Amino acid sequence: MSRIAYVNGLYVPHAEASVHVEDRGFQFADGVYEVCEVRRGLIVDLTRHLDRLDRSLRELRMVAPMARGPLTFVIREVLRRNRVREGIFYLQVTRGAARRDHFFPAADTVPTLVVTAKSTDPAIMAKKYANGIKVITLAENRWDRVDIKSVGLLPNVLAKQQARDAGAQDAIYIDSTGMVLEGASSNVWIVAADGTLVTRPAEHGILRGITRTTLLDVAKRIGVTSVERDFTTEELLTAREVFFTSATGSCVPIVEVDGRTIANGHPGTISAALRDAFFEIAEKTPI
Repeated sequence: MSRIAYVNGLYVPHAEASVHVEDRGFQFADGVYEVCEVRRGLIVDLTRHLDRLDRSLRELRMVAPMARGPLTFVIREVLRRNRVREGIFYLQVTRGAARRDHFFPAADTVPTLVVTAKSTDPAIMAKKYANGIKVITLAENRWDRVDIKSVGLLPNVLAKQQARDAGAQDAIYIDSTGMVLEGASSNVWIVAADGTLVTRPAEHGILRGITRTTLLDVAKRIGVTSVERDFTTEELLTAREVFFTSATGSCVPIVEVDGRTIANGHPGTISAALRDAFFEIAEKTPI
């Protein structure tokens, strides 16, 4: 079965999906996006993802392409047409197609909406959960508004590639004072020596991840003490556990940072407990 994409009102074969050459997402990265997990035929945390989409649109003074009800219908239809039960959907909104100009286009310019979906193999993530991943640290080099889920991801692309070139799987950004920010496509957590779960506050400098937000709920429900505070690179390197959270990876354990082994070099028990409880506590929307 060929994949199906939704592009500006049409469901089309994925291989034939396209937008205008002067779409502002292509010309200026003038757009926002969301990625959402689908597990066991259920969309995970859809409400929070769409709430964040609305915020990103407001911050960039962009018009929503449609109301939430019709948008939810499109998302479900794309998932159904692609027969996704384990996987993700990707949603992107740009300011639309208009003559190339740095100024905003005319107010009646129609936003571009693209929705795609794909199945993923749960066994691949299970291997990461079992073995953990290696990461490197990099100096922060992104724009200041990383709280907006913008499609302007070139620094993140370069960070991921630099990690791969170094024999690692991902990267963590560090600010100019030595404080940990976030991963190239994820939020970072540590478990301190006393078992406290620590993650950076999301008021500035990181994206307020949806999985991150839900995981704070999960920690409370299963009795894990959590705190939102800045933490140093040294705390990262000497932590009892380190892990990433994201919509595509839930809780992915990190066992090595910059060539230094974290704790005993194996995934920890607290991140595993959080991951095991996550799906039951997260919001689940039927396709």
